Amino acid sequence: MKKLTLAIALSLTANIHSAIEILDRVAVIVDDGVIMESQINSGLADIILRYEEQNIPKPNLDDLKEQVIESLIIEELQLQMANIAGVRISDTELNDAVIRIANNNQMELQEFIDYVETNGDSYEELREKIRKQMIVQRIQRGRVGSEIEITEKEFQAFLATDESLAALEPELLVKQVLVKTLKEANQAILRIKNGDDFSDIARDISLSANASDGGIMQWRKAVDMPKLFSDALSKKDIGYVSSPLESGAGYHILKLVDKRGPFVQYEDQWSSRHILLIPSTIRDEETTEKEINDIRDRIIEGESFADLAKEYSEDPGSAQQGGELGWLGKGVLAAEFERVMIELPIGDVSSVFQTEFGFHFLEVLETRKYDMTRDLIEDRAYSMLYGRKYEEELENTLRSMRAEAFVEIKDLD
Repeated sequence: MKKLTLAIALSLTANIHSAIEILDRVAVIVDDGVIMESQINSGLADIILRYEEQNIPKPNLDDLKEQVIESLIIEELQLQMANIAGVRISDTELNDAVIRIANNNQMELQEFIDYVETNGDSYEELREKIRKQMIVQRIQRGRVGSEIEITEKEFQAFLATDESLAALEPELLVKQVLVKTLKEANQAILRIKNGDDFSDIARDISLSANASDGGIMQWRKAVDMPKLFSDALSKKDIGYVSSPLESGAGYHILKLVDKRGPFVQYEDQWSSRHILLIPSTIRDEETTEKEINDIRDRIIEGESFADLAKEYSEDPGSAQQGGELGWLGKGVLAAEFERVMIELPIGDVSSVFQTEFGFHFLEVLETRKYDMTRDLIEDRAYSMLYGRKYEEELENTLRSMRAEAFVEIKDLD
């Protein structure tokens, strides 16, 4: 009886293995790797589900299957390339990515895991999919990113396109004065320079329809204004007053009153200079502090800050500029340096203080509220242009990889 039971068990085991072999077969050979039939079936099921969820008519099933196979071939080629290049995603990186995905879905990690498994999916399989995606993205950035070059001419041309202007440029609030002659326009400019209120001047002499409202115009982007106006106001700061602009209606004087939009931002900035001495094995902290106090005393007594900075400061980045650091906002400098700089009145020389870099004293030369709008627009425009070129270069790279690869698609029907 025992022998019979064993024989039946062996027979069942053989049948199970046969079933497994039939269920999953090599469907595609891609260079040194393979794509299994189960991968194709899984990908096909996913794409069909997306069509159904969005209530979109599905293309022909054979066409969908071909798309899935081509996508898996491209993925396999990139994973092979990543393996050769030694690209790895650590568990820590993967965990961070999964947590970000959970947070983007307003879930804690365990809640996200429960959600995945409640919907009948495997959390481990999901992690593996995410790992593959991260590997592919990393190899793409390395392979494609180094090939992208954006020239200054190309960048400026993109900034001037209607697409860029419409998407990125802020809306402007502008006032105008319109007069008949250049003489009247110059007289108005003189009144503005002498401190007269722009709106009062508009009410007094402007011929425009909005004169009674102080010359105020509706909020508009520069691209939606007459070219005469948009050229005059391009890249200008709030408070800018144009020179007289001649048109068929007469002479216009424009004042930029305000800006609004997602990239309109202002930053408090300080222009300062400092002298730094760094303790060393040759000069201990006590000696260093005494020496820098002696240098400070010489400046208080009338010697040139710039000359002493060039001679003594041990900050290689600023010494040859007379200690000047240029315009800087918050969050750039060491915390103690920033605190002293913010609290110090313009023109005063601070006491000596210590940071992790050594002993300093500083002088604030000027402060300003800097309009960051143009910088932010240019950063965004560069990202847009880079992204467009990246997609184009990636498409070309993947097409070349596919053309050069050995691919054998097996007939499993």
